[in-house]
Amino acid sequence: MKHPSTQQVETHLKQLHLQAFLQEYQALAQVATQAAWPYEAYLAQLLQAESERRLRNRRQRRLQEAHFPLLKELADFDFTAIPQLNQQQIRTLARGDYVAQAESVLFVGSPGLGKTHIAIGLGLAACRQDHRVRFYAVTHLINELQEAQANHQLPNYLEKALRHQLVILDEFGYVPFSPTGAQLLFQFCAALQERVSLIVTTNLPFSEWGQVLGDERLAGG
Repeated sequence: MKHPSTQQVETHLKQLHLQAFLQEYQALAQVATQAAWPYEAYLAQLLQAESERRLRNRRQRRLQEAHFPLLKELADFDFTAIPQLNQQQIRTLARGDYVAQAESVLFVGSPGLGKTHIAIGLGLAACRQDHRVRFYAVTHLINELQEAQANHQLPNYLEKALRHQLVILDEFGYVPFSPTGAQLLFQFCAALQERVSLIVTTNLPFSEWGQVLGDERLAGG
């Protein structure tokens, strides 16, 4: 049997997009030879390197697709500034169980307390757990929903939203919505209910949501 040349091996690795194999197979082969590894051990090391590379790339892609306005880590949040905030509960949320169960989280408080920081921190944690995350400022989301509706693309927009596992809606209630905007936001949230986790940040108590939405029935929904 004719042994393949290095060029042939590397051509196949490139065609198969096995970048970690391509980068490490020769150096690792020397280690394997010196240590008298069986073929399976050599192959297992290459497979592990390739798996780790793909996971790193996938996590990086998750971060890019999330469209975070800034990267704010939970580790950088000053919990001492808000003693009433349950730090342990936030740490528990960071483990991501609520995402797997499609549960939702609501952060209510005055502006400047760090609600967006915590929401982004939880979103980053979810990305690193390989969840698909999308961050929206609510006003921008409504603009996109209205544009999709005007272009007769609203069903497609909602279908794409369902591909995410966590959606963050930031700054709900900072400005009132038009009746059309409120209806579209309600439709968006209803489509995601029990299928996609939501994190919502707002400065309004729930009792005032009807004023922003312009319809008490939508707030009740």
